Amino acid sequence: MAPILQGFFTDKLIRQRRAGPNTIAAYRDTWRLLLQFASRATVTAPSGLDLTQLDAMLVTAFLDHLETERANSTATRNARLAAIRSLFHYAALHAPEHAEDIARVLAIPPKRCDRPVICFLTAEEIDALLAAPDRATRLGLRDHALLLLAYQTGLRVSELTRLTRNDIHFGPGAHLRCHGKGRKDRATPLTRQTVAALQIWLAEHQGGPDDAVFSTREGRPLSPDAVAKLVTKHATSAKARCPSLAAKNVTPHTLRHSCSTALLHAGVDTSVIALWLGHEDPASTQAYLHADMTIKEKALARIRLPNTRPGPPLNPWRLQW
Repeated sequence: MAPILQGFFTDKLIRQRRAGPNTIAAYRDTWRLLLQFASRATVTAPSGLDLTQLDAMLVTAFLDHLETERANSTATRNARLAAIRSLFHYAALHAPEHAEDIARVLAIPPKRCDRPVICFLTAEEIDALLAAPDRATRLGLRDHALLLLAYQTGLRVSELTRLTRNDIHFGPGAHLRCHGKGRKDRATPLTRQTVAALQIWLAEHQGGPDDAVFSTREGRPLSPDAVAKLVTKHATSAKARCPSLAAKNVTPHTLRHSCSTALLHAGVDTSVIALWLGHEDPASTQAYLHADMTIKEKALARIRLPNTRPGPPLNPWRLQW
């Protein structure tokens, strides 16, 4: 198993596919979990595992373990399965003598799951969230600028944490550039409010052109987990100003959803929103149409309603029968 694993990561992922660091990390974590599970199940050291030991029965047990013992969602379970299948596709070419075992693993289907309606924040909820950080403090200036930038640009949390001072361009045509998912570069314009917030924060937070825009007290770039924690912290504080936030799970990705919904409300075409968000497929933007009731209500207001009336109220004595 060891030579196949090494070849998959170094030859296929890095050299042939030139996979990004997030993709490599996701595959690495999947196989680290699977090898640990297989080692316990077979009482074999991870370095001594053979491909035949990672059969369809063991992989299925591992997927069940993710859902039952690690409390992973169905979506996470399917993502782990995709990483496993990718390596077994590679193994089919380099270990043809195990073709039958490999075929059984590749035949494991992903599990169907419900697709929840996308959560986004209304304009009032966004105002309450942006007002939560204490801008009289240094960290409050940072958090306010980060929240406003995330909402206005719709950047992914990985894109936010990788932003450097050199990526932001002020003056006429203010914008930022980011290297996003799928190795795609894109530029996003900035509003006057966002520019002002960023200029105040960057004036307080001195650094070189290659330094991170958003960093810790020690000067290290914020991690995705740190961004998630500060979003949760300020969303909790904002509930006092806007109680409707209590019913929503506010995450960094919620701000991305809120950005796209605001663009939809402004009448921006979905193909432009796909470019704004860096979607590979414009069809991905259709999910926001399903989530937004106001768009559906406007569509309902345009149609001709049937000419019908409700029946008369029933006699209460008749209802008893």
